[in-house]
Amino acid sequence: MKEFFGIGGYARAPEGYMSFGHLFFVTALMAVTAASAVILGRRYRSRPRRDKKRVLAVAAFLIDGLELFKIVFLCFREHNPMQWLYLLPLFLCSIQLITIPMAAFGKGRFEEAALDFVLIFGLLGALLGTYGAGQNYAAYPVLSFDNVVSGLTHAISGFCAIYIGVSGLCSLKKKNVPVTFAILSGFCLSAYIADVLIPYNYMFLIRGDGTPYDIVYGLTGGSPVFYPLTVYGLFLVYIAVFYLITNIIKRRKTTQQGAPRHGA
Repeated sequence: MKEFFGIGGYARAPEGYMSFGHLFFVTALMAVTAASAVILGRRYRSRPRRDKKRVLAVAAFLIDGLELFKIVFLCFREHNPMQWLYLLPLFLCSIQLITIPMAAFGKGRFEEAALDFVLIFGLLGALLGTYGAGQNYAAYPVLSFDNVVSGLTHAISGFCAIYIGVSGLCSLKKKNVPVTFAILSGFCLSAYIADVLIPYNYMFLIRGDGTPYDIVYGLTGGSPVFYPLTVYGLFLVYIAVFYLITNIIKRRKTTQQGAPRHGA
């Protein structure tokens, strides 16, 4: 257990990013995540909305509880009470620590926007935080506290996104686009301010750090201006495209359902 928690440092060498151990672990985690989300989503699909949201409430307590435990434990392990400065919920995946509770317990337009945000970014964040987490799997063994807790929190985000889609909780109304933009913009601004003041690399707005963001970093030549603006712009484009595609699909379904049927 001391080795699992990394107390005194890990004796094992990391298996490495994209190693068999890394890929096997995250694939198994994502398979369990997807299966449980689909099963529960189908089971609760015809239930009242308040029953559907109870699943999100449990997920909210789990993801925030795990993250809080991680912050407290790492401050203890590193013998540094200021370690929390490097563990703030200011990564793209970390936004779910706030939006999942908003989706579970919120009301009205903010609830709808939070549900949309979790649906849009939950699965993307889960994949980036597991398959794309080069900074973690290159530094720590696969079966370690750092990677297991990170994997679980990202898996919960992915679970919530799939569950929201399958259970029919999402609305994806056009009027919620500005609110979704505002949520993302507020976090990006907060992350960039923290990056400058601490300094750190929240939201990967300073550099790629071995993640897929390295592609953008290379394309922009590592510009301290164009790189973060490009990352932020790609987030906004992704939101807009997601809303556009889903609304096209909804319109086609409505048209097909309303079309007259021919034949005997």
